[in-house]
Amino acid sequence: MSEFGGVCVVTGAAGGIGAKLVEKFGKHGYRIAMVGIKESELKKVAEASGLPWDQLSCYEADISDEEQVKTAADRIRRELGRVDALVNAAGIVGQYAETVDYSFANFRRIYEVNVFGTFLMMQNILPAMIEQRRGAIVNFGSVSGMRGYTYEIGYGSSKWAVIGMTQNAANEYGRYGIRINCVSPGWVNTGMMKNTLENYRRLGIKNCEENICLGTLGYPAEPEDIADAVYFLCSDEARHITGANLVVDGGMLLG
Repeated sequence: MSEFGGVCVVTGAAGGIGAKLVEKFGKHGYRIAMVGIKESELKKVAEASGLPWDQLSCYEADISDEEQVKTAADRIRRELGRVDALVNAAGIVGQYAETVDYSFANFRRIYEVNVFGTFLMMQNILPAMIEQRRGAIVNFGSVSGMRGYTYEIGYGSSKWAVIGMTQNAANEYGRYGIRINCVSPGWVNTGMMKNTLENYRRLGIKNCEENICLGTLGYPAEPEDIADAVYFLCSDEARHITGANLVVDGGMLLG
C-alpha cells in the first residue's frame, strides 16, 4: 500500500459533490487521484481542499473517451501503485424536454458521460483491484433512475442503466473481494440543481423552487451529505455490502 491509507480515484472531482469527496477521503488519509475534464479546475479544488499537495494528483480526461480513460487509468496505476476505491461521481443532466422534443444529440451525450463513462472507468480500474483482490467502487445513480419523472427520459434512463451496471459488476467481482455499490441522491444543493431549475423555468414551469419535491425532510442535501454516504460504502464498516443502491434523498421517494 502507498504511504497514505490507500488510493481513491474520484471522477467529476471538480464538481460540487466531487470536491467534497476529495476532502472527505483526503481527511481519512487517502491519496486522491482527481479525474476531470480540465486540469485547471481540478487544481482549484485541490488548492481549496486544504490537503497537502503530495496527497493529491490531477488527471485530465474526458471519461466518455475510451483512449483518454485508458491513458488516465494506466497513469494512476503506474504513478500511485494501487487503487483501493473508485468513485464515479461525474455526470451531466443535459437539457430537459418531453420525449418528442428531446434531441438525440442531447440523449446521446448524457449516455456518453453517465453510462459509458461509468462503464469505462470500472473496466479500466477493476484490473488493479482484481490483482490486489480487494477494492470498493461507488457509482452514482439518482432517484431519477428509480421513477419515471417528466422531461428526464435521457438523464433518468441513464441512471437506471448505472444502477443496473452496478449490480452486474457486483455479481461478477465479489469473488475477488471487490464491493460495488451505488448511491442515488435526490435534490442536492449544487450547480446541477440550479441547472435543473433553469431547465424547468425554460419549460414554463412556474414557482419551480416551491413546487419541487424535496422529500419528507423538506430540504435538499448538501454535497457533504452525499460524500459521507459514499465514504461509508467504501469503508470497512460496509464490508458486507455489495450490489446495493443507497438512496440519499431526504424522503423524496416517499412523496
